[in-house]
Amino acid sequence: RAASTDDEAAPKKKRKTFPGGLVATILQPGSGKTAQNRKKITMKYVGTLAKNGREFDRGKIAFRLGAGEVIKGWDVGCAGMAVGERRQLFIPAKLGYGKRGAPPD
Repeated sequence: RAASTDDEAAPKKKRKTFPGGLVATILQPGSGKTAQNRKKITMKYVGTLAKNGREFDRGKIAFRLGAGEVIKGWDVGCAGMAVGERRQLFIPAKLGYGKRGAPPD
């Protein structure tokens, strides 16, 4: 009998790259209804910096998906998520707060 490794036992993470450079990695699949455009969704999140992993924000937010109420990266990266799903989003500056770290004009 062959010994199994953690890599074999762990589910393979699914990764998708969107236009604009956003990368979404599904860490845990969900079940049930999926997030639809213009419908209100609630997300728990942790914001970290890509260059050093430093946490800059954490919380829970409700918004209408695709309505421009949040940064563009969230509207794109959260579309189609199922209830209970966990995703890691890499959001480039142009889909986030810009190079200056402030919301785009």
